[in-house]
Amino acid sequence: DAGIRTVMITGDHQDTAVAIAEELRGVKEPIRSLSGMELDRLSDDELVRTVDGVAVYARVSAEHKLRIVKAWQARGAIVAMTGDGVNDAPAVKVADIGVAMGVTGTDVTKEAADMVVTDDNFASIAAAVEEGRGIFDNIRKTIYFLLSCNVSEVLVMLFATLIGLPLPLLPIQILWMNLVTDGFPALALAVDPKSPDLMKQPPRRPEARLLDVGTLLAIGAQGVMLSAIALGAFVYSLYGLHQDVEQARAVAFTVMVIAQLVHAFNCRSERWSLFQVGLWTNRPLLLAVSLSLGIQIVVLTVPAVATIFKVVPLPIEDWALMGVMGVLPFVIMEGIKWIRRR
Repeated sequence: DAGIRTVMITGDHQDTAVAIAEELRGVKEPIRSLSGMELDRLSDDELVRTVDGVAVYARVSAEHKLRIVKAWQARGAIVAMTGDGVNDAPAVKVADIGVAMGVTGTDVTKEAADMVVTDDNFASIAAAVEEGRGIFDNIRKTIYFLLSCNVSEVLVMLFATLIGLPLPLLPIQILWMNLVTDGFPALALAVDPKSPDLMKQPPRRPEARLLDVGTLLAIGAQGVMLSAIALGAFVYSLYGLHQDVEQARAVAFTVMVIAQLVHAFNCRSERWSLFQVGLWTNRPLLLAVSLSLGIQIVVLTVPAVATIFKVVPLPIEDWALMGVMGVLPFVIMEGIKWIRRR
């Protein structure tokens, strides 16, 4: 499922190598193997056509290993070559990812390798792949969250200007959101636990971008959603409840803060519900959201701080409005994820 294919290349006898491969696989299915002598009879083009169907190579030399690696690369595969001896060094060097054994590996192989497995455990390579995928995934989550929040802040100001409304947010309020509301959750998303199905996903293409067109469109769409919710709260407060601009601005400011904090939970997975991912599996995010929300309450309720951010005390009905509007992104995205899973 992870898109990783394991091939055994050894200097042992062919029958021994096949027997070990069958034992490791745990299924008594025919395993195609080639010996070094059989490899010598194949041209490079023939090897490229054959290599995909061969699981075991036995009685091979350093030149054979090099040819096998190049044949896989000719088929467009990303090749990781593991070795410990001097005769492994050329293939380890040419492979996309050279892996040397840290305990039994020779200095020559370690110098040629990109990665050294310190415990000589083959399973550590799979763990390294999983860790790398997890890091990449968390980088995407963090960028996804920050960009969608920043887009929403730009759009809410743009939409208000285009339709002739007063500014729903002041510069100091936007700066506050960028530093506190966006900053703490982004740090927590960077340490989000790895998805349980991470190793069941196919590998990314080498030319794949960190943010593809689909992701950028999703960022834009969610930026529109967040800005529409904040602007809707501003308009309703200003014209529906007939409140003054400062009060309506405080409502829009707080709705945007709550919506962005809730949006951080949406960014944990593009497919799975928060209840499937687990609310408590990322405690730093819970702490970051709680801290940011607590600081926002201080901004609204402590007069000296409220003066700095140009907000005014809000009645209880405004708090109810802000709570309902603020959680809308979560409800909307949970519905979209449910549709995707269907």
